[in-house]
Amino acid sequence: MKVVLREDVEKLGLRGEVVDVARGYARNFLLPRKLAEPATPSRVAELEKVNARRALNEAQSFEQAQEIAQRLGQAEIRFDVKAGDTGVLFGSVTQTQLADAIWDKIKVRVDRRKIVMDEPLKRIGRYQVPIELFADVTVETRVLVVPEGGELPPEEDLQAIEEAAAAEAAALEAAAEEEHEAAEAAIQEEIAADEVVEEEVGPSAEAAAPAAEAEQEAEAAAAEEPPEPATGEPAPEESQGD
Repeated sequence: MKVVLREDVEKLGLRGEVVDVARGYARNFLLPRKLAEPATPSRVAELEKVNARRALNEAQSFEQAQEIAQRLGQAEIRFDVKAGDTGVLFGSVTQTQLADAIWDKIKVRVDRRKIVMDEPLKRIGRYQVPIELFADVTVETRVLVVPEGGELPPEEDLQAIEEAAAAEAAALEAAAEEEHEAAEAAIQEEIAADEVVEEEVGPSAEAAAPAAEAEQEAEAAAAEEPPEPATGEPAPEESQGD
């Protein structure tokens, strides 16, 4: 099913892109959360016109790209965002948001797909984000991700916060791994105990089987033989005819 993304969706695409997804994923996740809309022919045609207009404001030559690179290199793009005590954002800063902010601040249009970000920015901090403007023209733009209602702490404090958060995450991961290993060991012990019980019970049952079979054969043979008269008692006389 083809849909138009209304927001950047990590590992799927950027806002305004047409992507092909599973129908269930679209119906159960993207559409209810308003992250996408059906890719109708009219909506796709509208997006193509918007992209064409935007492209007119992007660098069309090496010289234009160099001029834009100079402006971007001097710019500082700031995002005031909600963040937790450890500096983790309640959300993220995406390529589309950065492209929009660059346009709003310095009226320079950059292709969102040429903003080099391995993943959205998810922590407060100071970033140098590379942007490919044209062939052989790349510039790094300074981006500040600031906690809402506050300011960025010094770089050494930021690093200390990040290291503490990383250590906590590593400790939690190690604890989860230990718990997993303990559970696996318990399962293996239970399997081994079951195997021991089977080994102990198995031979006894096999040894008892021939004895039980012999006993059944003896009982069957005894049932076929006529009973012997008791000692000291005369054998019953055969009846004779008159």
